[in-house]
Amino acid sequence: MDSDRSRRRFKVMGGRRTFDVCSYVTEMMGSGLEFNLYVGCDSQNYRSHTVYVTTVVFRYPGSGAHVIFRKEKVPKIDDLWTKLWGETERAVDIAHLLREETGVEVEQIDLDFNTDPSYPSNKLLSASAGYIHSLGFQSGAKPGLLMAAWAADALCH
Repeated sequence: MDSDRSRRRFKVMGGRRTFDVCSYVTEMMGSGLEFNLYVGCDSQNYRSHTVYVTTVVFRYPGSGAHVIFRKEKVPKIDDLWTKLWGETERAVDIAHLLREETGVEVEQIDLDFNTDPSYPSNKLLSASAGYIHSLGFQSGAKPGLLMAAWAADALCH
């Protein structure tokens, strides 16, 4: 993965300015707005590279949400297990960073994996969810409502 400093650089969905994710969350905490945080990651293979998008969704109860994200381009990862485990690692990394540096608990880490065994991503669901739960986080998977995974998917393409 990228260096510690670059993993912290995020943007608002639709924006151009980059900022430190922990500083942004801390600023939002000081705004007085009530929100829950959701973290997700998705990846997409292209001809010569893989793109990972990690998202943090601020969900305002009863009044919408907004998304911040980081995009990372790495050499192409053809192995499905390795590529999907990379999604898990990136989401956990940001959730852990936010908990440690801001004190905010992430409501859920959204996995872009399917509970239906006919989908290839299902092979990683048990391992990823177990890892996430062992660290004290909750996880969600398809077909559930996964705001952070949906946003990451949209930003990958």
